[in-house]
Amino acid sequence: MGERNRARRSARGNRWGLALLGVLLLGGGTAALAAGLGLFGGRVAEAEIAGTPELIGRPGAWLPWAAAALLVLVALLALRWLLVQLRTDTVGRIVLGDGDARGRTELSSKAARTALERQVLDIPGVRRAHAAATESAQRPHLRLDVTVDEDADVANVWRRVRAEALRDMRTALELDRLPTVVRLSMAAPPRHPRHRLA
Repeated sequence: MGERNRARRSARGNRWGLALLGVLLLGGGTAALAAGLGLFGGRVAEAEIAGTPELIGRPGAWLPWAAAALLVLVALLALRWLLVQLRTDTVGRIVLGDGDARGRTELSSKAARTALERQVLDIPGVRRAHAAATESAQRPHLRLDVTVDEDADVANVWRRVRAEALRDMRTALELDRLPTVVRLSMAAPPRHPRHRLA
């Protein structure tokens, strides 16, 4: 549920960010068009974008600098949006058990998910499996994407994933609970080569 809420917040943030960027670009384009048409005065329409010495101190001299500041702000917002898109919620290490004053034991999440993927791939009918640990090192959640053949016994695959693979993963990580999102998808049938007549 937390992962779904985060995805909704991220999508809502993307919509608001793109809407804000659109408004800023529309406003900047409208202001540039108005300046070019002389609505802010003839001197502004003929001025260089960076401002020339003779323009400093005269009416409208602030417009090029305001436009430059607005563009810098837009660039910073776009950079922040890009960094948010690149950020991932996967964890690199998982803490085994609760730990104590003597220390704690950590396991690479790659090793854990590789073992899980191999176990799932051993189930008849499974073509591909990809796992990812998310949330936090102390209370990890799991995402598991499983692709099965079109003629696979999906009910059996689901039963074995839940009753064997995920149970073994909880035991290995010494966890009572391991919230997991499992997505089952079906592989496309293989394409048969076309036979050409000589």
